[in-house]
Amino acid sequence: MKAIDKKLWRDLWQLRGQAFAITLVLACGVATYVMFLSTLDSLNQTRSTFYRDYRFADVFVSLVRAPESVRQRITEIPGVADVVTRVGGSVTVDLPDFPEPVSGFIISVPDQGEIHLNDMYLREGRKIDSGNNDEIVISEGFAKAHGLHPGDRLSVIIKGIRKELRIVGTGMSPEYLSLVPPGSFFPDPKRQIFIWMARTPLGHAFDMHGAFNSVALRLDAGVKVQDVITHLDDLLKPYGGGGAISREDQPSYKYLSHEIDQFDNLSNVFPGIFLGVAAFLLNVVITRLVATQREQIAVLKAFGYSNTDVTLHYIQLVLVIVTIGTGLGIVLGLWLGNMLAEIYVAYFRLPYLQFVLQPVVIIKAVFVSIAAAMIGAIFAVHRAAQLRPAEAMRPEAPAVYRQSILEYTWLKSRFSSPTRMILRHMERHLIKSALSIIGIALACGVVMSGRFTEDSVSYIMDVQFKFSQRQDLLLSFIEPTEYRSLYDLLNMPGVEHGEVFRSVPVRLHHGHLNFRTAITGLEPGGHIIQFLNADLKPFRLPASGIVLSDYFVNILDVKPGDWITVEILDGKGTRRQVQVVALGRQYLGLTGYMAIQSLNRLLREPHAINGALLSVDEREMPDILKRLKKIPRIAASSVRQQEIKNYRKTMDQTMLFYTTIASIFAVVIAVGIVYNSARIMLIERGRELASLRVLGLKRSEISYILLGELAILTLLAIPLGFLFGYGLCGYIASTLQNEIFRVPLVLEPDTYAFAALVVLVAATASAFMVHRQLDKLDLIAVLKTKE
Repeated sequence: MKAIDKKLWRDLWQLRGQAFAITLVLACGVATYVMFLSTLDSLNQTRSTFYRDYRFADVFVSLVRAPESVRQRITEIPGVADVVTRVGGSVTVDLPDFPEPVSGFIISVPDQGEIHLNDMYLREGRKIDSGNNDEIVISEGFAKAHGLHPGDRLSVIIKGIRKELRIVGTGMSPEYLSLVPPGSFFPDPKRQIFIWMARTPLGHAFDMHGAFNSVALRLDAGVKVQDVITHLDDLLKPYGGGGAISREDQPSYKYLSHEIDQFDNLSNVFPGIFLGVAAFLLNVVITRLVATQREQIAVLKAFGYSNTDVTLHYIQLVLVIVTIGTGLGIVLGLWLGNMLAEIYVAYFRLPYLQFVLQPVVIIKAVFVSIAAAMIGAIFAVHRAAQLRPAEAMRPEAPAVYRQSILEYTWLKSRFSSPTRMILRHMERHLIKSALSIIGIALACGVVMSGRFTEDSVSYIMDVQFKFSQRQDLLLSFIEPTEYRSLYDLLNMPGVEHGEVFRSVPVRLHHGHLNFRTAITGLEPGGHIIQFLNADLKPFRLPASGIVLSDYFVNILDVKPGDWITVEILDGKGTRRQVQVVALGRQYLGLTGYMAIQSLNRLLREPHAINGALLSVDEREMPDILKRLKKIPRIAASSVRQQEIKNYRKTMDQTMLFYTTIASIFAVVIAVGIVYNSARIMLIERGRELASLRVLGLKRSEISYILLGELAILTLLAIPLGFLFGYGLCGYIASTLQNEIFRVPLVLEPDTYAFAALVVLVAATASAFMVHRQLDKLDLIAVLKTKE
């Protein structure tokens, strides 16, 4: 082994503390990058494979009733490759041991033969046998939530008639992965069921013998979906077609796509932050580290090593650190990525996981790490290697002596000699001090970015469920009914107040833009639903016009005063012009609101309602739910407290997992940055501090000089870190805006305090470790130095 190679390993051993800190920081950056991108690739791969293998349809449409003969005319539409006609509708399920009404949807499968489109993946049991009219397959999530298995019986109410059906299997379909109950914002498999049943018995139950009310299409490759939808809507309009939708607008696909898109946004933010901070730290540390070895570089050159040899030596040193950090990061990232992917697969109810790691992910992580280290090392080594050996062997000339700026003020008399040394050193080395401050500030900001999501989630819950939607119980009816139905509910013991609503599916048009959503009609003088403007100040629902969420500005480019076209998706093709009278702040979902009288005039159905909002005595809630189960026209109920639990569960299962990981990594980065700053300061000033010890200063005094500078740099960095963290969190919040929910920028004082505490603890721990090194200063070497 060459002498220069031995020096390499000796240097690594002497720098083991710093090398270990750099390795951990780099590993955190690489692990975050690999975790996010491998999870994203795995989710996309799993979804694509499941959709392909189980033949997810390209176009869907619901209608009132059409004879089976219409199927042939659908197949003749240009671009249609396959057509499946079905019978389906809403049902309720009565579980004896469950106190709440359970809503669901039932869809037919062929009496015999395979399912051409939207096939079911069986988790347990078998598919339905031909001729067995009482057999069903139910969604796996519901079965697991209630402990149901093949062989159990289920009481299902179809069109007001109770039927006892036998479960023969549990499974899932690409069409119904995410089941969101009526009136809710998030999937709840415990309160929402999907059922498959043979076509013939279900057709009789819905009075659809020889007819259908649902169609799914598969299209030829390269066909324009909108052209097919236009033809299909024209064809089915006489049969009450509710407007065909593409796969992209199908509820389950849309929900899953928005969640994955949100994850994609985060995967572009967090890994970039961590890799960027790691690269910055690596660059700064290597630059200053190499600069401290100028005398060793001079000795190497004096013994005949060329500039190239010296440069390659330090590049090898850096590569060892980078290789260990990157390797550790890849392994850790794969482990965390697989764990995170499993969480998402369970949350999305995907049947299996295909975990993949694209080689490009590893290549990018390695390239960024090596590039950052090489830039720092080559620049520093090149500068040191240009010195002549005799000149480089001498320490750097001391800085020009002068008073610091603060010493020209009245504060001079208040500074002790060690304090003035600290201030002068910081002023003479402004760039080094600034880099240390920036590094510590980055650590502080990264810690904030890992915690702000929890602040935002709590804020959304308060706004949504305490200030805006204040009902204790939301009820949805199977079909529109008369207003007087509210009085039956108000007469129930425990119901304190009630208001009605009417919700209809619509497509809103403004210019060339359109968006499919729903309009909810409410009583203008109601107190349960409170509308909030952009400043979260309440305002009353106007008697005419429509109130939209302010996020519609991004979707439809509307503002108060604009007129939009409301297309009612009820199969009649009704279109009306409605004026936008206000924009409200809404963090969950996207819905339009109108006075219920105006909405009913729009529909030409006076006094119709399809739901109620109730304020109830919490102590009476279980008894109220039991009574509601006995009312056939109630399709679903949504309890506010349960909605809050579902929301928290959703956040805990997804977002809060990787923000927790981000917080842990941020703490590691903070410790790494502060510790390295302290160690480099000791290396740079070791000879100076030892000289002061020789001149008679106490150990406590030289500790104060070094650690006092670290303390000042840390205290200066924290406010800058707050600014950086605020901007970083603002950028992350801007990427978390979609149709399902919008994340506001909310940072509680606790988040600032936690970030500052992490940095201060890291600084204190680093100071303690560095303080131990002060006892090992080589005073003999200083005494032998010829000045």
